[in-house]
Amino acid sequence: QVHLVESGGGLVQAGGSLRLSCAASGTFASILEMGWYRQAPGKQRELVARIGSDGNTNSADSVKGRFTISMDNAKKTVYLQMNRLKPEDTAFYYCNLVFKVHTWSAPHDDWGQGTQVTVSS
Repeated sequence: QVHLVESGGGLVQAGGSLRLSCAASGTFASILEMGWYRQAPGKQRELVARIGSDGNTNSADSVKGRFTISMDNAKKTVYLQMNRLKPEDTAFYYCNLVFKVHTWSAPHDDWGQGTQVTVSS
């Protein structure tokens, strides 16, 4: 069973910064990827940024140059440093984990409960 604990959301003025953290715990063989997705009211959930266990990253065009994703493999924790925040970044941010229960098993994914990020203008 996998458990994801997110932290770091909150209210910030436009131009400000926030740092989200997501720590994974539980019984699994390996982490393939961790990432952050967000969902604003009335919109579909969208990728913000993700990082593979090899360090390769992928991020949405809307956050490039402002958000940085990183992962501490030893701590099984992913971070999202968000700088120069804009009101349009306001959303519920969800942590995603892609993992293998056993080395031979197919990948699974799990989601955190989410954390609210609100950027005021």
